[in-house]
Amino acid sequence: MSDASDRSQKLPPGMVIGPDGKPCKICTAFRNWKPKTSTASMAAIAAGRLQSDQEPDTRPAYCPPDVEQLGRATWTFLHTTAAYYPERPTPNQRANMLNLLHSLPILYPCSHCASHLGEVMKTNPPDVSGQFALSRWLCERHNEVNERLGKKLFDCSKTDERWKDGPPDGSCD
Repeated sequence: MSDASDRSQKLPPGMVIGPDGKPCKICTAFRNWKPKTSTASMAAIAAGRLQSDQEPDTRPAYCPPDVEQLGRATWTFLHTTAAYYPERPTPNQRANMLNLLHSLPILYPCSHCASHLGEVMKTNPPDVSGQFALSRWLCERHNEVNERLGKKLFDCSKTDERWKDGPPDGSCD
């Protein structure tokens, strides 16, 4: 048996191995780390950074983001950027948006997410022709991820409501 298969057998379910062959924190949800009540945890409780009654899957606010926090923040940024993208972008705005999107498969911290996005973009290139098209393209890519993760799909006809205008009832005004 190889070292890699030995390592993967010792990993908790849901743990992702990074390109360096080590567990990847940014690619793994915090709940999959299954933290033990260790001396370090006890020290954090004593220092007031962690409540002793805190749920075991609750990530302390002072920790670096996990894959779920990073994903939510990234999608929020991308959808909001698309919501404010012009309907008639200049060639420079189109080029900048393409540069942003094409940089994600190279720079995104979770290598698994990054490579998946890179593959998706090869078969379905970003549509930066205008605000509606970009918002729709992002929503469809996000729904592909949601489907893969077993999450509810988002109604892509409501992107402006969700990311720019708020609901018609004015509850966000």
